[in-house]
Order: sequence, then structure tokens, then C-alpha cells
Amino acid sequence: MATDQEFNELRPYRDHEIHQVFQQLLKEESFIELLKYLFPHVPINDFVNQLLSINTIKEFQIGVVYPFIKEIIKDTTKGVTAEGLDKLDPNKSYIFISNHRDIVLDSAFLNILLHEHGHETSEIAIGDNLLIYPWITQLVKLNKSFVVRRNLPARQMLQSSNLMSKYIRYNITERNQSVWIAQREGRSKDGDDRTQTSLLKMINMSGNGDFEQNFKEVQIVPLSISYEYDPCDYLKAHEFLLKRDNPDYKKTQADDLKHMGSGIKGRKGRVHFKAAAPLNEELVGLNELDKHERLNKLAEIIDNHIHSNYKLWPGNFIAADFVNGNKLFASKYTKEDADVFNAYINEHISRLNADKEFIHACLMEMYANPVKNFYNG
Repeated sequence: MATDQEFNELRPYRDHEIHQVFQQLLKEESFIELLKYLFPHVPINDFVNQLLSINTIKEFQIGVVYPFIKEIIKDTTKGVTAEGLDKLDPNKSYIFISNHRDIVLDSAFLNILLHEHGHETSEIAIGDNLLIYPWITQLVKLNKSFVVRRNLPARQMLQSSNLMSKYIRYNITERNQSVWIAQREGRSKDGDDRTQTSLLKMINMSGNGDFEQNFKEVQIVPLSISYEYDPCDYLKAHEFLLKRDNPDYKKTQADDLKHMGSGIKGRKGRVHFKAAAPLNEELVGLNELDKHERLNKLAEIIDNHIHSNYKLWPGNFIAADFVNGNKLFASKYTKEDADVFNAYINEHISRLNADKEFIHACLMEMYANPVKNFYNG
């Protein structure tokens, strides 16, 4: 059996470790400034006293994280809804593999929904590129996040992937702890959601059985996350523009922070999560395929669920008709829907002093691609 000590470099904090972490965080001036920004109506001493009275990760999530995320839902969405979670056994653990839109809120909203549907919250895979300051690392590890190391040399990447694979399997099979991980490294920029086979290869590394057994053991649940409006859409479109003009362009840490802030504060409209059933039955027969074909087929199965369970909003259909130059989906939206969506798009384009025609085309493709995937399978 594995132990927590084997995974110290990536795992979240446990209950017995949190008081020491709180003490360290409260010495960080930038963390205190963040608290004042996030909770402007709460006297800082009251918040400090609340933190110091917390004894478990669960108390931290329910007492601090939950009300903060609920406030974001109230202020920036028209509601977050879910399907399928009520069909999952709250006494079992799963790997939720989902499309990825928002750095912070995809997993945060999922954990709110899990809690409200009687499940334990999931652990969250988060890239180390987002852990810009040590106190951010401490904060996310308090919130049940484990660290995915990126941009390592090949040998170190193999070792890191193997350790993460073991940790995920350890969570599912020994700790009965669910895990959320995005279907690809980084967010989808163009709305075309595809599972990377490298992710599935990583998960398989720690299995001791055959291909089917290894994936049955970890209980994969494909999860579709559908935002009516992506608050970072114009930033993603601008990134395409920068890469068009400079193929070597790469986002900076400051850019990541900007995206995190825009994602949290920007309006999102309606947000819907839909969980498929665990994939076990659909894994039957994969052992008979070629080694590489198995991974491709499993990725295809996950993608089909994510695409078919995606909640399409009027804006998606409006964008699809624009991209296709027809009115195929005209029955899916009204003139008022079109006016509202186009006003939203134009307002976001106006935030950038850039090639507005190119940005507009990127945004329309971004919102149209989920429709294309929904109908094309």
C-alpha cells in the first residue's frame, strides 16, 4: 500500500498540517491584501480568527471557500446547474475528466455542486505554471489541489508523470477520494474540446492489470462544462492574434494572473455541468486493439460524452450560423438572443486595440465549435 509520504512533493495538505500553513500565510502581506480584496466587508481580524479556529480541510472548504464561490456564482452568473451527479454513488470515488474553460472556476464550481449533491469534494489537478508565489501554492493545497509539474526535461517528466499516476490511483483505490483533471494541458482556446492521449497514458502508467482493468479501477466520469459566456474569451482570441503575428509568443505568468482574475470576476451567464456515467462498460474490448489505438479509442469515447453532454446556449447557435454563413439553427434563438449575444461580442472586442476582424472571427469560431462537435460526434 502507498502512503502520503511518497507523494509529499505534489499532494495537498492534510488536516494535521493546516495550522502551520495558516500561520505562514498570515505572515504574507500579499495574502492579507488578497483577503481584503476578496472579503472587503469582513474585518481582517475576524477573518484571521476564523482561520485559526479551523481544524480540518473540510471546515476550511465549507467555512471559507464555499461562501466565497457562492458569492461569485451570485455576482457573475445566472446560475450554476448540474445533471448526472445525482446518479453517481456518493460512497465511491471517480476521476472526473472534463473540458477546461476557466483556470480557477471549473473545479471550484464542480466542488460546490459535489458538496450540494451529497458527495465529498474532489481533489484538483493544477499546473505548477499557475503557482507564481509560494503562498498561492499553499492556498491551493489547502483547497485539495495537487501539483502537476510542467515543462520538465524528458527524464524528469517521465518520473513526475509516474508519480502523479500513482497518486491518482492511490486516491481512488485506497483513500476513496475523487479527482478532477482537465482533458488536456491548459484550457481549450477555440472551444474544440479534445482529450490528449498523453493524459490517458499517464493514468495508465500506475496500473498493474491489463488496459481495461487499469481504467475500470479508476472509474472515469466524462464531465461537460458549459459556460454561456466565457469571461476570458477575448483574452484567448487576443492570444491567437499574438501567435499569428509572432509564432514564438508564449504567455507570461502575469498573463496567467490576468486570466485568473478575469475568469473569477467576469460575467458568465448560465453555467451547466453534466456528468456521464462511469465508463466501465464502454472499456470492454479495448484490450483487443493495438497499443496506440486503445488510447485513441478511449480518448474518442470520452470526447463523445463531453461533446454530446455539452449544454448549447443561444450564443453557440448564433455563432455557428455566422461561421457557416447560413440560418440552419435559426429556430434555436430569437432576434433578442442575437442582439444580446452580438452586443456581448462587440463589447469584448472593444476592450482590445487590435485586429478587430480577426478577433471577431476567433470569438465566433470559439462559440461555434461546441455546436459542430455536438452534431458531428
